[in-house]
Amino acid sequence: MKISGLFFIIFIFSLSAIAQQKLDRITVENNEFINSKGEKIVFRGLNASDPDKLEREGQWNKRYFEAIKSWNANVVRFPVHPSAWQKRGEAAYLELLDQGIAWAEELGLYVIIDWHSIGNLQTELYQHDMYKTSKKETFDFWQVIAQKYGENPTVAFYELFNEPTTNNDQYGKLTWEQWKHLNEKMIYLIRQNGGKGIPLVAGFDWAYSLTEVKDHPIKDKDIGYVSHPYPQKNNDARSQQWTKDWGYVKDKYPVILTEIGYCAPDYEGAHIPVKSDATYVEAITSYADQKNISYVVWVFDTNWAPRLIEDWEFTPAPHGKVWKQKMLSY
Repeated sequence: MKISGLFFIIFIFSLSAIAQQKLDRITVENNEFINSKGEKIVFRGLNASDPDKLEREGQWNKRYFEAIKSWNANVVRFPVHPSAWQKRGEAAYLELLDQGIAWAEELGLYVIIDWHSIGNLQTELYQHDMYKTSKKETFDFWQVIAQKYGENPTVAFYELFNEPTTNNDQYGKLTWEQWKHLNEKMIYLIRQNGGKGIPLVAGFDWAYSLTEVKDHPIKDKDIGYVSHPYPQKNNDARSQQWTKDWGYVKDKYPVILTEIGYCAPDYEGAHIPVKSDATYVEAITSYADQKNISYVVWVFDTNWAPRLIEDWEFTPAPHGKVWKQKMLSY
């Protein structure tokens, strides 16, 4: 009887520990993300590189997530490239997501699952082969994610499509009405398949511009909008132009900057639109903080640019030091 009682106590304690690990469900109220107590939540975190890439390099592990947490992050974004999803296969890729979500939950990190394509989903023309997908595959992906993780509050966000762009019609025409309709179909599909997370909708110009939202918002109110305001998207009168291009949306709806970042023009991997200096960090974070806008810095990797770390001991790059200092200041 004593042994049985001891096992029972251990079992109850284990259940209690598991329950304590579960993160609170995040929902939308007006223009804010809130928890179950109605408290406003602002997310500040880091972008992982693709889980497939990290696993192939032997870096998809709890240690990686502990390093992200040590920067005072409360959210991590998983960029799932269509090519990686296709090559690894659904079942094997979901195993990676299972692992990452479990590590994130254990450390108190919320997760954004991002379908990481760049191009025109309407015409199915893309910037690079790694981004090639189809409407059917995209819908199938979100159906799978909703069914598997819809009840898991750790998976707080579903970023429907990373960076839509027509690039001056290089990838074919895409009107806002068409893009709006595609997103509304994805949101409906997610909801019908049990997805309780928050869908995130990006605007045009590589997810920078949200100007169309003013007159033609997404019909579903329980969503957030995305912008990627890298420094070279706007070099002059930043705050005024940011307000015009995407910041005004926060007056009515939640906004999350799922990619921000910079590096020096002469730093390895520097490219348009990320070339800048540390003044960008203060400008973009001050603007975001004033409006309770969440943000996620790109990218916690040793070679994707602009990389935040120099090596797998997680030594910050020069610009990584600036970001880490800022995030630890909260």
